[in-house]
Amino acid sequence: MRVWKAGLAVCLATAAWAATGQESLEVRAGRYLTDLVRIDTSNPPGNETLAARYLQQVAEREGIPCELLGGNPTRLNFLARLPGRSGARPLLLMAHSDVVPAERARWTVPPFSATIQNGFVYGRGTVDDKSLLAAELAVMVELRRMNRPLSRGLLLLSEADEEEESTGMEWLVRNAWKKIDAAFALNEGGVALELPSGATLYQIQTAEKVPTPVLVRARGTAGHGSLPRPDNPLVRVARAIVALADADQPVRLNSTTRRYFSEISRLPEYQWLVHLIPRLERRQTAIPAANAIRDRDPELDAQLRTTVSPDVLHAGTVVNAIPGGAEAQVDVRRLPGETCAEILARLHRIVNDNQVEIVLAPGHDLPATGPSPISTSLYRTMEAVFRRASRRAVVVPYMQRGATDGASLRQKGIPVYGVPIFAREDRENRAHGADERISPEVLGRGARLLLEIVEGVEEFGVKI
Repeated sequence: MRVWKAGLAVCLATAAWAATGQESLEVRAGRYLTDLVRIDTSNPPGNETLAARYLQQVAEREGIPCELLGGNPTRLNFLARLPGRSGARPLLLMAHSDVVPAERARWTVPPFSATIQNGFVYGRGTVDDKSLLAAELAVMVELRRMNRPLSRGLLLLSEADEEEESTGMEWLVRNAWKKIDAAFALNEGGVALELPSGATLYQIQTAEKVPTPVLVRARGTAGHGSLPRPDNPLVRVARAIVALADADQPVRLNSTTRRYFSEISRLPEYQWLVHLIPRLERRQTAIPAANAIRDRDPELDAQLRTTVSPDVLHAGTVVNAIPGGAEAQVDVRRLPGETCAEILARLHRIVNDNQVEIVLAPGHDLPATGPSPISTSLYRTMEAVFRRASRRAVVVPYMQRGATDGASLRQKGIPVYGVPIFAREDRENRAHGADERISPEVLGRGARLLLEIVEGVEEFGVKI
């Protein structure tokens, strides 16, 4: 009922704004999100220029300097700037405008309709990542309307092609670095969890795992299906991917995960970790301890080690013919401290079949970077804001099991933080899934928190 009322309040506030010309930050964020969701930027093909031009129209209407950047006219990036007085490097707000495709048959509403139903806004991108983009745009407009002088500048970057980055962040780093260079950046990747004990766990993403997709291949003698063959490549690949999926990868803690597990184990919901954490530090007991953690919380286990998930299998065309080759695509998310060579060598040992080839999949390889420091004024500001926002706030650095386009900036020396301004509303994360949604209440509260963070960094002056 509380969420339904919040949705009704947003609708009424929007109507009032239309009549009076006034709107709150929260309502503005909701309006921007609705507009952005209704722009189909499914990748592939992307068409992010449609979203970039919408952002450009908003910025120009508000008198905010902006430009469109990129090498592909259908996949342009958007960059806006509020100048600072000091000449210090700016704060960068970033979010990607592309979304993963939506399988319409699995949705209860059209995925690009921004339908308001049961107190939620439904639509592809409401979680990943147009909610953040809408909140960032609303904050920049709010600051522009306040006409408040900023000590350091503020950038808003909407990147195209987050899935591959060739026309987005990769292009920007290579061709427009001076325009996006910043003291630090806020990005997606943070998660806020409201726990049964009443605490709110604010997980600030300071590190992320590295996508390292591999191909598992085998060749054999093609022939009639009535005569089984020992070199059947489909059987070899099937055995290989089962072995990879079942194998226990080694456990490695880093500075981020070590602190994260220590902090959350003090919470009532995670006290069961207390006796397992020391075992994670010992080689003989690390894997059994991680397996015990996986049995209770696979999300936690994914932070402890490289994960391997077979996703796609290509082999054969008809039921009565043994194929001459087979190939599986395997999604490997490696820990930032491991190399590609280490991963490939370990996978070969697990498969233990010299007739099976395991190679890196072609395409973009995100860099493995160290964690962003927790000593910056931006991180300290987030700590202060979140502790004011929740009576029982627990703020921790966090390593995301996925990956973002922030890795390219970390590689260039910019601290990037996944900002946890949106509380997770569903037991399972709906990003990339059917009926992706966010409540106007959570969106509005997140936009307000983001504004407080930006203003808080200003209070630190120009110190990093």
